Amino acid sequence: MSLKQLIENCKVNDNKAQGELYKLFTGKLFSVCLKYSRNYTEAEDNLQDAFLVIFNKIGQYKNKGSFEGWLKRITINTVLQRYRNEKVFDIINEDITEAIEVDIEEEEVSIDYLLQIIQELPDRYRLVFNLYVLDGYSHKEIAEMLSITIGTSKSNLARARQILKNNIEHNKVKQNIHSL
Repeated sequence: MSLKQLIENCKVNDNKAQGELYKLFTGKLFSVCLKYSRNYTEAEDNLQDAFLVIFNKIGQYKNKGSFEGWLKRITINTVLQRYRNEKVFDIINEDITEAIEVDIEEEEVSIDYLLQIIQELPDRYRLVFNLYVLDGYSHKEIAEMLSITIGTSKSNLARARQILKNNIEHNKVKQNIHSL
């Protein structure tokens, strides 16, 4: 069955088609959820919530643009809605706008470690970091998505980068001590 037919069948609540769509995109959308979630279990919950929204809104998809991109946007927005409801952005408003660059040598930091330290970031920093660095949203778009100011988006990104830099440097020191 073609993707277009699968989508059309999902629009009429065909359970078999919904199962096929789930199987087809669960891996890609789970990786999106994992980026934005605190841990694996939360990512699983977010994935389930995202698919509920996808199946409820699939009638709004008009076969224009990338279907996968549409799914990804719904998934990101579903996860972000959870954080909006938890009010993680009401805590502080910072004014750190200096750009902090983090140089990572691939042989020094594994992808698993990098994902782990990103997931350990406080929610507001992790979400802004992922939206800006990994998904390419602008600070203006992030501010609108998260109902924060552009300055807060910039400062949260700077804080996230600083925390990641410190964790990576700490990990390097720890590895050097163990190799002595």
